[in-house]
Amino acid sequence: MAKVSYCNVYVDDQDQAKRFYCDVLGFEIKHDIPIGEHRWLTVTAPGDPEGPQLLLEPDVHPAVKTYKTALVEDGIPLAAFEVDDVQAEVDRLVSEHATTVVQRPTPAGEVTIAVVDDTCGNLIQLFSY
Repeated sequence: MAKVSYCNVYVDDQDQAKRFYCDVLGFEIKHDIPIGEHRWLTVTAPGDPEGPQLLLEPDVHPAVKTYKTALVEDGIPLAAFEVDDVQAEVDRLVSEHATTVVQRPTPAGEVTIAVVDDTCGNLIQLFSY
């Protein structure tokens, strides 16, 4: 049986990504290993160090930059993360000037969704049930 171990989030600045995903969203560092000019930088959900890891991977491949640009231009989030309360999370992000909110919390069936800029070239959807 397969399971999710890693999921790539292509970023244009690993230091900025580390700040955003850890300091702003609360993910925790799993690995931060130098590899040439970049790093093997992974984060996990708070309190789940053995859970799936986001690999904050440099977007150095030309196809990745094209892909990311197209997603952002079309308003499509690269990833979605569950939070306890979308409205409260967006309010916190706004009050801390931590990111740009692209889509305010919006009911969508059984969930409420919002979209924010991850400050590293991606849109990220936040949702709660």
